[in-house]
Amino acid sequence: MNKLFHMQQELDSYIQAQHDLTGRNLFEDKVLALLVELSELANETRCFKFWSLKGSSARSVVLEEYVDSIHFLLSLGIVKDLTNFNEWRFDTSSDSLTTTFLKTNQAVLEFGQHPDMATYTGLWNQYGTLAEKLGFSLKEIYDAYIEKNEKNYERQKTGY
Repeated sequence: MNKLFHMQQELDSYIQAQHDLTGRNLFEDKVLALLVELSELANETRCFKFWSLKGSSARSVVLEEYVDSIHFLLSLGIVKDLTNFNEWRFDTSSDSLTTTFLKTNQAVLEFGQHPDMATYTGLWNQYGTLAEKLGFSLKEIYDAYIEKNEKNYERQKTGY
């Protein structure tokens, strides 16, 4: 986890410098960004779309959306100085994927209201449960994060 926190800190610093955001409190913006990314992930899985016969997006698309959330999850830990977090659990659950998304949304909101190590750990573990539900391994997430981190730098350099 330390390497991911370090990579995210470098990206955050780069973005803050590029957009003249140094010193600005971005906590609430990042909480909302995490909620949006979680919703985009849910949308790609289509788990809640009972009215549609169309299946989930490709696994690679779902993984990329999942990793977008991880960027903001790391960034929030950096903002609140919770980077000593290192115990990420991938628990199994009998909940439906929809229920897992709702619980993850609730965990984001709880952390937003009470940003401490207990709620941060709970949020990470809820994301671990979501990863387990989606069939993603820690290695897949790690590799996809590194790839997306590089892509995010390129986007910043090209005026994204």
